[in-house]
Amino acid sequence: MKVLNDGINGLFELLGALLIWMNVYRILRDKMVRGVDWRVTFFFAAWGFWNLYYYPSLHQWLSTAGGVVMVIANVVWVVLAMKYRKN
Repeated sequence: MKVLNDGINGLFELLGALLIWMNVYRILRDKMVRGVDWRVTFFFAAWGFWNLYYYPSLHQWLSTAGGVVMVIANVVWVVLAMKYRKN
């Protein structure tokens, strides 16, 4: 059961990361951010860093792998949002 739970959670992490990478692509394409507050994604990136500690402590390696991809995507998005936000 633990492996199933880890697999499901890891899949959610990976799917979430793919969606965030779509947002990264959008910022790179548009060279602007509209209708989104960068602090929201910054919060979820911070939570993702916590998960990089938390998941391994539970021996949830699939969740950890998905979490790594999610954190990288969130950090890239926040950096781009800071770069392209309107002053």
